[in-house]
Amino acid sequence: MNFHRITPELIVGSCLQTPADLDRLRDEEGVGTVYCLQQDKDMAYFDLDVGPIQARAAERGDIKHKRFEIVDFDPHDLRLRLPGAIATLLAEADLANGPIYVHCTAGMGRAPGVALAYMYWVLGMDLNEAHARLTTIRPCHPKLFSIRNATADLLTGGEPVPVSVTHKRGTAGRVQVAGLDVGWNTLLDLELASPGRFGLTKPMLPGKYPFKYVVDGRWTYSADVPTVRDGDHVNNYVEVARRAAGPAEAAQIARLLSEEAVLLPAEREALLAKLRELAPE
Repeated sequence: MNFHRITPELIVGSCLQTPADLDRLRDEEGVGTVYCLQQDKDMAYFDLDVGPIQARAAERGDIKHKRFEIVDFDPHDLRLRLPGAIATLLAEADLANGPIYVHCTAGMGRAPGVALAYMYWVLGMDLNEAHARLTTIRPCHPKLFSIRNATADLLTGGEPVPVSVTHKRGTAGRVQVAGLDVGWNTLLDLELASPGRFGLTKPMLPGKYPFKYVVDGRWTYSADVPTVRDGDHVNNYVEVARRAAGPAEAAQIARLLSEEAVLLPAEREALLAKLRELAPE
């Protein structure tokens, strides 16, 4: 394990591998709750068995072990699951018994994302200030746009909107897309919508979604569709606009999604109330 204490009540790190790791967290760090974000398939890939760790927690009785699964390398899934993750954490964590240890597999993506949302929504920290603190203490890459969108989802809602993605047929026999809101490991087929064009229409929540075309098995992008650079890669993207009820809500949405992402005190209270409603019974 490797981990860092971000706030007095919040530690972010990599996954536990043996019951001895649980003992170490409790005996040396005073941890009261271990919050595991791994999926079963993550553990199977690394040949990890959470059963003995959970059994050790039950045997000790002085530390909780809780799970909330989030898909790895998928910022859209993080966005969708963040409210439930924080609501569960609020309901299950025993802060009177010690800090929370939040982990995924390496502690670089999902766990920092959940920790950042907790700092922003629950601890009342400014999002950028919390991000700077987290990433200074633990080098990691939480997805800020996932947290901004999850915040706007909670406070203003957001219904799925039909979105169309098309591609000229040319000589292609098969055209697919990866990315969007299904992640890079899923390929969606475009159907032949007309003699000269493939197309796909699917409902998507508001947000900006990068994607790649996969043309006859070759990953590529189209100059006919807006592009965005991600490191050495060029992706296409589609932007789904939010529908505001009026000018006031439009201004609120713009503020929540901006780089500053200012959350007003009344909004934080409303957000916490919604999280309490989502808490598991």
